[in-house]
Amino acid sequence: MEKLTISDADHDRISAAVSAAEGHTDGEIVTIIAPKSDSYHDVGLHYAIAAMLALLTIVAAFPQHFSDFAIAMLGGWNHELSIPVQLSLLLGAMILVFLLVRYALAWMDLRMMLTPGATKSRRVRRRAVTLFRACAQGRTKGRTAIMLYLSVAEHRAEIIADETISAEVAPERWGDAMAALVSHLHKGETADGMIEAIGMIGVILNEHVPKSHGNPNELPDRLIEL
Repeated sequence: MEKLTISDADHDRISAAVSAAEGHTDGEIVTIIAPKSDSYHDVGLHYAIAAMLALLTIVAAFPQHFSDFAIAMLGGWNHELSIPVQLSLLLGAMILVFLLVRYALAWMDLRMMLTPGATKSRRVRRRAVTLFRACAQGRTKGRTAIMLYLSVAEHRAEIIADETISAEVAPERWGDAMAALVSHLHKGETADGMIEAIGMIGVILNEHVPKSHGNPNELPDRLIEL
């Protein structure tokens, strides 16, 4: 699985980018990077069950082929196997297929590769919302928190905003910032992607939630690395 490459210097650069972006807005930007948003163990289980059922379907479609194969596996001495013996062999084959697929998908890289994109997107969004509720939502006086969340393994980012910002800014406005972040991530430029996205978020926040007099810095500017 892809590893994070955020050095201490990159942490400082990202924190500085947050401070600069917040200098022109009441918005409070929280940045979080996670290696992944889920373990996707259920995906491995689903593939193992699907493989087992696929075997059953093939045997049901070609029963004689299975019977011939079973006789050959037993040495080819019997010209006919009883139904209980064939069912026992089928059950054993299904269990074997299940275990082979299940343990093959214990390898995280393979499991991530076979996880559908829609599933990844849902899990990343769910994790982002959970983290936002825990560390940012309602924690500013004007409800002006916004979180940039990056899940590296899935190559997906989410922007979650508190109610004051979400009331002012349409969700599609954040699309360019997320696209810039993911583009840099594909090149291995994680910190550069975060910094560019933060700058673009700051420009939008300045348009809709400009800096007011005496607004304090209510949330830490530092990058949170899970």
